Amino acid sequence: MKKSNMKIPHLKRIPDRIIDTITPNKKEREQFNLVTKSFLTKLNAHLQDAKAILGGSGAKDTWLAGNYDVDIFVMFNLTKYRAKSAELSDLVEPILKKAFPGMKITRVHGSRDYFHLMYQALNFEVVPILKIAKAAQAVNITDISPLHAAWVNKSGKKLKDEIRLAKQFFKANGVYGAESYLAGFSGYVVEILVIYYGSFENLLRAAHKWKLKEVIDPAGYYKGKDVLFELNKSKIVSPLIVIDPVDKTRNAAAALSQEKFLLLKKKVVQYLKKPSVAFFAREEMTFAALKKEAEKKKHNFVYVEISPLPGKEDVVGMKLLKTYHFLRQELQPFLVKKSGWEWQEGRLARVYFFLAKKELPKYEIRLGPPLEMKDHVQQFRKKNKNSYVENGRVYAKVKVPCPQLADMVKNLLQTSYVREKIKSVKKVEIA
Repeated sequence: MKKSNMKIPHLKRIPDRIIDTITPNKKEREQFNLVTKSFLTKLNAHLQDAKAILGGSGAKDTWLAGNYDVDIFVMFNLTKYRAKSAELSDLVEPILKKAFPGMKITRVHGSRDYFHLMYQALNFEVVPILKIAKAAQAVNITDISPLHAAWVNKSGKKLKDEIRLAKQFFKANGVYGAESYLAGFSGYVVEILVIYYGSFENLLRAAHKWKLKEVIDPAGYYKGKDVLFELNKSKIVSPLIVIDPVDKTRNAAAALSQEKFLLLKKKVVQYLKKPSVAFFAREEMTFAALKKEAEKKKHNFVYVEISPLPGKEDVVGMKLLKTYHFLRQELQPFLVKKSGWEWQEGRLARVYFFLAKKELPKYEIRLGPPLEMKDHVQQFRKKNKNSYVENGRVYAKVKVPCPQLADMVKNLLQTSYVREKIKSVKKVEIA
């Protein structure tokens, strides 16, 4: 476990005030254990050639209070089912329907399909896997998951509260979640980092100093070697390389974007400079708060609420992210000063923009090619009737299609690019 020697002013004991609020209490634990045990008993009663076990943060005891998501792994014998890896989901589906008759069971497409269902107020995710003893035996990435839990429980036995603190800090500051539309730190990566550095505080001290392409290798697989040379290039595109302690060929932080990497470093600097419980509380994006901020900064304000399409969270999230990026790009002529978006599965997505301009000139001057490029000049003049020559170059006075911000937003939301990525627009506010 590595500790940073970086000198930072003494931190107030903020974490002590947070622990009790993020750690599941006795009643919550009892309910979790009771419902999970009941679920496993029902499912295992219908399994003949496999066994269902608790996985994820539940198995590692690193879950946060108020989290009602439970990961269940249905393990099949490696020798017997290795050749049938692609069929495991088809084997599990009818068994789930028998074990939980009348319940809504949603099959989610992935590298190996898995299942969602609600049971006694808890959200269960059931994942078929092959039972393996080491990562090299895995046919699918999900097969490795129980090995992750075993490593965390062995290496971080006394660090569960420290892990919870880190998870809450990362969540509250918008850098948690490895789904493609989030591109942040996965729960497992956060667990690895806390265990590697020995505590939540040590992790922050180290993160303050991280450089791009920082390498963290808890198991020491590449001691004395250049990881960036040893690993496949596709696995080291992320700004932080975290070697999976149970799989030396895998960068556990491969999904991390530079944006989220830098955002974490920024938040860490702010926290270390002035520790506060506010860094552990996620502020929900609200219309009133955003409008107030825009007015204070004397910016124009666009706020949109979107109903997402149904589907797999990662896919739906990516469509919303693309919609946000499209709107931001198209609104640049109005000088976007600040923007953001937020979405949680089962809720509306929210997108906002602060802009310096509310109106553009009715006409703009479009730059054309130099006169010596005759063919290009001819093509330019065909496309632009109001062209003229100045200083050896052709120009055109072009009418701006949507000089008013309100009209531009309305038109953008009606484009096929946006319409095919969302279900509907629920609310639009422009101020």
